[in-house]
Amino acid sequence: MKLTIVGCSGSVPGPDSAASSYLVEHEGYRLLLDLGSGAFGALQRHLDPAGVDAVVLSHLHPDHCLDVAPMVVHRRHGLPTPPPRIPLLGPVGTHDRLALAYDPADRGGLRDLFDVAAVTPGERELGPFRLRFERVNHPVPTHAVRVGAGGRALAYSADTGPSDALVSVAEGADLLLCEASFDGDRANPPNLHLTGREAGEHADRAGVGRLLVTHVPPWTDAGRTLDAASTAFGGPTILVAAGETYEL
Repeated sequence: MKLTIVGCSGSVPGPDSAASSYLVEHEGYRLLLDLGSGAFGALQRHLDPAGVDAVVLSHLHPDHCLDVAPMVVHRRHGLPTPPPRIPLLGPVGTHDRLALAYDPADRGGLRDLFDVAAVTPGERELGPFRLRFERVNHPVPTHAVRVGAGGRALAYSADTGPSDALVSVAEGADLLLCEASFDGDRANPPNLHLTGREAGEHADRAGVGRLLVTHVPPWTDAGRTLDAASTAFGGPTILVAAGETYEL
């Protein structure tokens, strides 16, 4: 598998990166995990967006889903022939949320472009991938996801506060792509996000091979976040940047 960091800025697009979006490829199949604010533009640096085979949305906050709207514009108006429908997986309510974001007056919806399916905890196959979803600790329905293929596995935390479900979905994965949004020196709201230290602790408990720290907001000290995560995990720990790729 190949992982490309399309966007990794936490909560909002930042000066150096779009919001959350991650491209996972295997055997020619191209899966997008999230498509947050600004990410559709960044995606075009890596491939023709018409070549995306499926989109999986962890939850419906704008920094994880809103750039499905420009994808709709591209697929409807930017291609010489109508493209095939592709799977769009997300929480219950995904279709209505994104149809509203695209055009509140359009009654046709998005089903001409997407085969929309609701995500619930459990496993399913998508192209060459075996996906496992678990509900994690965030104010809106949010799922961490494990993506497996070719005997390798990566886990994506989505957005979450401390969560035993994240440890479960990441157990033994080759790579954990984990959010670390909060400054560990502040009194942070509960059940919302992880600090760098907490990201490292989850990676350690899950026994993952590598920890990739993501979703650090522009107003947070990324260096301190990385140091805290690395100390708590003790294994290979990387602060991701937009445009980077990782082989599994």
